[in-house]
Amino acid sequence: MSAAKPQALATLSQHARDAIDAALKKYPADRRRSAVLVALHEAQHDNHGHLTTALMDAVAEHLGLPPIQVYEVASFYSMFETSPCGRHSVSVCKNISCMLRGADAIVAHIEQKYDVKLGESTKDGRFVFKQEEECLAACAGAPMMMVDHVYHEDLTVEKVDKILDGLLR
Repeated sequence: MSAAKPQALATLSQHARDAIDAALKKYPADRRRSAVLVALHEAQHDNHGHLTTALMDAVAEHLGLPPIQVYEVASFYSMFETSPCGRHSVSVCKNISCMLRGADAIVAHIEQKYDVKLGESTKDGRFVFKQEEECLAACAGAPMMMVDHVYHEDLTVEKVDKILDGLLR
């Protein structure tokens, strides 16, 4: 084992390693790559909402995968951030159902209230306002948004304020 590997492994918290190991138990031994999503989610959560190359390398090492396989997943899915961003991830669905039921007004309200545009983080670092989400698969509850991977449906401006202001405490 090279000197770099123990350092990379040290970047994963014990909590993250335990969660990854629990996920690995759900898959056959030759399907360790199946736990990449769980592993990246845990690593990102432990690092205040974003992944670093060292964390992705640590995930690859822990899973016994080539680092490129981890990088591919982290760069493909919109749920992963590879640079520092706001602590709470906010995604407003902009698909047709949500658009017809007021998503544009929800986006405009968030942009104005928090002085942020799509793809940016707030100046205080509390929120990252994700780029447009094409569909979050909750059309019956439109308009909707996802905050830290939790769905909020049938939104009004007042509901959005209550949800986001509740995270400020």
